[in-house]
Amino acid sequence: MDAFDRYRFQGEASDLFDHFGEPRDYWVRSTRHRMNRVYPTKAIVGHVLSTKDIHGGWNQPTGPVSRLHNSGFVIVDSNDLPIQPPDRDYVLKGADRIRLCALNYFIAPARENAAKEVSIVVSDIAWALSLSDASPNICQALGGEKFQHLAQVSPPTYTEPNPSSSTVFTYQLSSQADQATVTQSTLTPPRSPTNLILYGPPGTGKTYRTAWEAVRLCEGEHVAEQLKGDDKRAALMERYRKLVDNHRIEFVTFHQSMSYEEFVEGLRPVPMEEDAEGLSQNSSSAGFRLEPFDGVFKRVSENARINRSAANSAKRLDRSARVFKVALGNRQIEEDRQRIRFGLDNSLIHVGWGGNIDWSDERFDEFSEIFSEWKRKDPQATGLDGNVVITYSLRADMQVGDYVVVSDGRDRIQAFGKVTGEYFYDELAAFHPHRRRVEWLWRDDKGTERSRFYPKTFRRHSIYKLNQSLVDWEALDDIVFGGDVPQGSQSTLNYVLIIDEINRANISKVLGELITLLEPDKRLGMPNEIRLTLPYSKKPFAVPANLHIIGTMNTADRSIALLDTALRRRFTFEELMPDLSVLSENVGGINVRKLLATINERVEYLFDREHQIGHAYFTSCKTRADVEDAVRYRVIPLLAEYFYEDWSRVAAVLGDTGQSGSRFIEARPLRAPAGLAQDDLGDEKQRWLVKSKFDFSEFHAQ
Repeated sequence: MDAFDRYRFQGEASDLFDHFGEPRDYWVRSTRHRMNRVYPTKAIVGHVLSTKDIHGGWNQPTGPVSRLHNSGFVIVDSNDLPIQPPDRDYVLKGADRIRLCALNYFIAPARENAAKEVSIVVSDIAWALSLSDASPNICQALGGEKFQHLAQVSPPTYTEPNPSSSTVFTYQLSSQADQATVTQSTLTPPRSPTNLILYGPPGTGKTYRTAWEAVRLCEGEHVAEQLKGDDKRAALMERYRKLVDNHRIEFVTFHQSMSYEEFVEGLRPVPMEEDAEGLSQNSSSAGFRLEPFDGVFKRVSENARINRSAANSAKRLDRSARVFKVALGNRQIEEDRQRIRFGLDNSLIHVGWGGNIDWSDERFDEFSEIFSEWKRKDPQATGLDGNVVITYSLRADMQVGDYVVVSDGRDRIQAFGKVTGEYFYDELAAFHPHRRRVEWLWRDDKGTERSRFYPKTFRRHSIYKLNQSLVDWEALDDIVFGGDVPQGSQSTLNYVLIIDEINRANISKVLGELITLLEPDKRLGMPNEIRLTLPYSKKPFAVPANLHIIGTMNTADRSIALLDTALRRRFTFEELMPDLSVLSENVGGINVRKLLATINERVEYLFDREHQIGHAYFTSCKTRADVEDAVRYRVIPLLAEYFYEDWSRVAAVLGDTGQSGSRFIEARPLRAPAGLAQDDLGDEKQRWLVKSKFDFSEFHAQ
């Protein structure tokens, strides 16, 4: 799957992947967070087997779909909806398939993240494999010795009741000797958060060093030390990209127009046609409203705070999913109580709005089509008719993966679940034929207060979308999973925010009052913890202690002395200067080390040390032509920029002002235009030219 991502974005192995073209029917679900959620089955198997001779779906045991299914992967369509396998002898089923899927989608990703433990909820396995009434089989498979041997884990702990869809199996992953050191270094955070700025002239290795520091902070010293050196660069960047894919490393580049609203939190316009809680009460209204949105700093802080790792993701709700309030009936009415019980017992939500029309047709994805169809049935209907609004919410607005909360009146809830199926019309239903499948994550006949997680009284609408910005996810986690939800202050995984060109932005403008929160002792959970209320969302905010910040700055653009004083007090600064030791003394007969040393001595004399040229400009040079290209296309233009097109100084740096003649650039006199005397123009005018062939005799290798 990683290879297919590289093909999509870099063209790697295009000869093989291009052969298969775009798939039509069968895809395989990714085992972890990647650029894509689903991948083409034929292309993946073809890459693994290094062959283009791949045919068939389920029809034969050696087909790509059968191979992946029998290896414990989930076969889906292009929308990530599971495809039921056929009932054939060679198609893996039952406990063996459950064990392989649990290994691929839970144990293996947790180990990739160097997690100490991983928890698997039975309902998550059932949802992933589209199993119904399978809790006993799943519990037996996850708790048995076969799975322990397959996954190389010790016997798990589990919650009661067992078996149940809510049973949680927790496996310790740190018991394996070959993983103990890595796990320990990975999950033990530094005593104090790191605020580091790497600064220096261009080409001094800041990019490489930033990647290494980010991996070190995330994975620990033990892992980082094994990735040092040019020969380990590919392995380092692969580890770095995995951390980026897992959202443990975030990258942002500052620029002169960077603002607080872009970096921390701002407001964005949203069409008035949809308000914060579903459809507007006036569908004909026009214009926009402003809604808070998170910047990159707030997003990575939230990720670090709630510690979205494989070890506890099963006990965390997806903050990006939407929440719909659903009323299945009135508990004060006996008939409605039976309907509510039917929905909860059969993993369904159902509504009576929408008449006897089957809204499954694809055209009813649009509100206008639903409205038009209902107008044929009721010409007097408006866009606010419940048969239109409720139908649109259930049929089109709600998506698989969204959450639903079942209301009990306007101030209590009695169930919470995840939408697992598309809308369907049950023509044989005795009541409410418009339905969707739901996986209930929590239900309680006694219920709980709505105010625990949502401040606004529920509307009387049967279905509508809650205001995402008002949902208290911490409280919802507590309701759904109970009091054993890991708290942010107990976070063990480290996160890194990389700020490139940190000196280019107005720091006071970008960070505002939050600059105080960057101090190590002011972080969340630290002795002098500070929380501030954000100006737009009005929510409290603190920077977690497991979020580390690495900034880079190019001193050729702006001196460190000009950096914001408040920022300088809160960061550690490490200078990276040209490292001559990494350069060869003989590349095609040129002493590259002497060449760069001479240029930098002259730059420092004529300008300053912060405008030296980094070794990275020459590290990739393997031939004399490479060195000449580096000087011609990179060094000379950079020097011209440094000296503001004063080519006499560029010539001085290159040594072209002496008696030995020009070797890199040369000056040719310009004649005065006709009618003008040379004296009228002041000094003699010259045209500077870069020579077609360079003379490196001064830097001849010994």
